[in-house]
Amino acid sequence: MRTNPHILEINTRAWLKRLEAQTGRPVTLSTVPDSCWEKIKNDGFDAVWLMGVWKKSPAAERIARENTKIQDEVRSIKPDFKTEDITASPYAVYEYTVDDSLGGNEALSSLRARLNAMGIGVFLDFVGNHMAIDSPTVNTNPDLYITTGTQEPHAHKDWFFKNENGVYIAHGRDPYFAPWTDTAQLNYFNPKTRDFMLSNLERVAALCDGVRCDMAMLSLNKVQRDTWWEFIGGELPQEEFWKQALERIRSVHPEFVFIAEVYWGLEWDIQEMGFDYTYDKTLYDRLRFSNAEDIRGHLGAEHLFQMRSLRFIANHDEEDSLKAFGRDKSLAAGTIIATLPGARLFHLFQLLGRPARVPIQYIRDDFPTDQEVESFYRKLLQIVSAPAFHGGQWSLKDVSSVNIDDNTNRNVLSWQWKQMNICKMIIINYSDAPARCRVSLKGAQGDFLTEEIVSGSIPLTPEMKTGGYEIELKPYESKIFTYYI
Repeated sequence: MRTNPHILEINTRAWLKRLEAQTGRPVTLSTVPDSCWEKIKNDGFDAVWLMGVWKKSPAAERIARENTKIQDEVRSIKPDFKTEDITASPYAVYEYTVDDSLGGNEALSSLRARLNAMGIGVFLDFVGNHMAIDSPTVNTNPDLYITTGTQEPHAHKDWFFKNENGVYIAHGRDPYFAPWTDTAQLNYFNPKTRDFMLSNLERVAALCDGVRCDMAMLSLNKVQRDTWWEFIGGELPQEEFWKQALERIRSVHPEFVFIAEVYWGLEWDIQEMGFDYTYDKTLYDRLRFSNAEDIRGHLGAEHLFQMRSLRFIANHDEEDSLKAFGRDKSLAAGTIIATLPGARLFHLFQLLGRPARVPIQYIRDDFPTDQEVESFYRKLLQIVSAPAFHGGQWSLKDVSSVNIDDNTNRNVLSWQWKQMNICKMIIINYSDAPARCRVSLKGAQGDFLTEEIVSGSIPLTPEMKTGGYEIELKPYESKIFTYYI
């Protein structure tokens, strides 16, 4: 896989339903039309993350269909929705086998062979923190979970449920939110649990080229202790589960890719355990809520950290980018994440211009494609597939003011990629007002700058080579230039 890879997240169940509506026939993982994968290949994606392929939980499906919050969220987008189009959360995993409705393990293996032959990797989910509330081991091996046995919990009774044998088991939870009532919380202080999850991960690794590890920080020793201290007791395990997991899998699959969904400033801790990429939620938040100067400050972090960060402006957890950012700002933000070092994650529905997010349990996602957004991303992905964006040297550029009375340059972000004698220069006005600035073209050769997004050229004068390029930008306007050095 290339350096600075492009990864496409696909909500598998919703996408297959979308294809069924388009083709008029049932579609499984092995019967997706070749044209779909060829388009993904032509758009320059190195891997697809098939979100939500594991066997769905009947109990989680029932809980989702009865959940009034989920119903209200779907109704706000699809007033005429049908309850049967709500299914189990993909993150309440019943067991790590591909759901029969998607074609099972055999269909996934067939698809993986097709995609690998095209140079595309397959990534899947691994949910380390919990299993579905009705996963078989909840009844057969309750000691794998946080449990008080048949004794009612002395506190936080609403965090627990009883299995078929009357054993109290905790729901999975993030310490800052209410429990996920369709899940059962694993106990990593129990060596048997670690063995159980390592075996699951080995099965997953045999089916794909990498995993996106859901809420990876919840399985860290200190986080689990701090979340469940009332019910665990004992000393911290001597080793982190993730360190064990990465070593075990890479002893068999050396090139296997690990991506961590991680927050709370624990990204570097997770990277040091060997994860290839960690979520860059800080950048997402600054792109959405802050300004160019704060974004520039974040991009000044240590280079290795940058290279191992996963950039995004949309995924299944976040509001869709058009609604979260607004149209013009979302396209500028999309240009930013597409041209930074690190892994670059795009959600399929982001590329198709979905106007607003619906819960991941809703699978009838048949919104019309936004042709303008789709065309923008197709052009952008074509541009950033150039070798310089993957094998070049990245650096931030200074952005100077044009005159002392104009400080709009503070709203402009700029960086460059250099590879051999080629330079790719990115300039973005990340504000809702016009901006003027000057950027250096030190070392520039030749007679013109090639402007990639609008497919034009600008004469490269001697004054520009020595004094810099003075440019005016519309609100949220992005420019990508190529020149020789």
